[in-house]
Amino acid sequence: MIIEVRAENCYAFDERVCLSLKADMRNKKFKSNVHQENHFNILKTVGIYGPNNSGKTCLIKCIREIRNILLNKRSTLIPNIFTNSTICKLGVTFLWKGRKFSYDFSYDIKTQEFIFEEFLELTKDKYNNELKKLWLLKDEENNKYFCLDNDVENLMSLVSKNNLLVYVLGENKFAYLDQIRRIIIQFASKIDIVNMNNIPMQHTIELMKHKNDLQHKIVDFIKNSDLYMDNFEYADGGEVKVISQIRDKAEEKVLNLPESLEDQLRLVSTYKGHKVPSILFDSTGTKKITALASYVIEALEQGRILVIDELDSSIHFKLTRAIVNLFNNELNDQAQLICTVHDINLMDCHRMFRKEQVWFVHKDKEGVYVYSLADFTAQDGIRQDTTDIMGKYRQGVLGALPDPDLLNSLLDIKTNTVDEEDDEE
Repeated sequence: MIIEVRAENCYAFDERVCLSLKADMRNKKFKSNVHQENHFNILKTVGIYGPNNSGKTCLIKCIREIRNILLNKRSTLIPNIFTNSTICKLGVTFLWKGRKFSYDFSYDIKTQEFIFEEFLELTKDKYNNELKKLWLLKDEENNKYFCLDNDVENLMSLVSKNNLLVYVLGENKFAYLDQIRRIIIQFASKIDIVNMNNIPMQHTIELMKHKNDLQHKIVDFIKNSDLYMDNFEYADGGEVKVISQIRDKAEEKVLNLPESLEDQLRLVSTYKGHKVPSILFDSTGTKKITALASYVIEALEQGRILVIDELDSSIHFKLTRAIVNLFNNELNDQAQLICTVHDINLMDCHRMFRKEQVWFVHKDKEGVYVYSLADFTAQDGIRQDTTDIMGKYRQGVLGALPDPDLLNSLLDIKTNTVDEEDDEE
């Protein structure tokens, strides 16, 4: 599970920002929303609010980059355009098999080199104080090198810097580097990232092809999300005819049509005994639910980390609320949900969220800020049990709220129209 994400000079963020999923156990409300293991308390869900183009998606991009880099995939990092630095800094703290680890790294876009790496294990003593055990440090700028594998220190300054150190030095040669590699691969492999505005259907298709318990749960999820649907299945054989004009009729880009169109046509919805291709007859929202179902069920079944950009895109607010509640449920003891969202119905600290589960991204002329509802105290007039959080957000008390001035646009249009008519006369 992710405990903390850090970013500096990445995308929209020039200064260091931090998204924390640490639970404050001084607050006893909604304990089921917290995963507790080995004295570590981690939030199962967080919702991130903010205006369009404020930086919410940039947070998702940072998580994606962390996952890809830890899996030794090519970096597509972009530094903040308002700084002169080409060095992007990212970090993540996470729970892996009951142990807490932290990995921070700096990547120079110009030289395409990792110039800093630090891997720590974080433990707690009997007094609940956090202790840091350094496993690996590679600091090119200050010429500082350390590794629990003693022989590695002499090699650090000599080997290639185009990949993380654990991928540069060979496997099975250094015990601690091998452990680090195994830990970060297993952790990063658990992260799924989807954008609801362009969510692929292929993941659901592949899981629907296999008649097993997971497939049945996906079907139940889809059916329970649509009150009018009798059944949902992947049809074998020639049950569904390929329609030649399908491409003209399936206009929604959200489908992200796979190469094999017939594969998608075999996803069949049943209404009052009639089987119809989902791609033709289901609404955009139902198609998105279908695509999302496999990710949600797999996360809950396998203890995965699901990161969703624009969770509430084309989905009814009661359904997004139900999805969040699945992850907050006490029966979920491993899966985690991180999502950006606009629906303030989810901002419910009386029946749904702890204060530290609600996050904001605020942008102004000075910069971009990432902060939690928990940063507002009773002295600020924000109390979890009595304050109307949604009302406070609407009023702009919490920030991260757009201030559109569209009326002036209409006035400009009308003024220009009148001027043009006068010129014609």
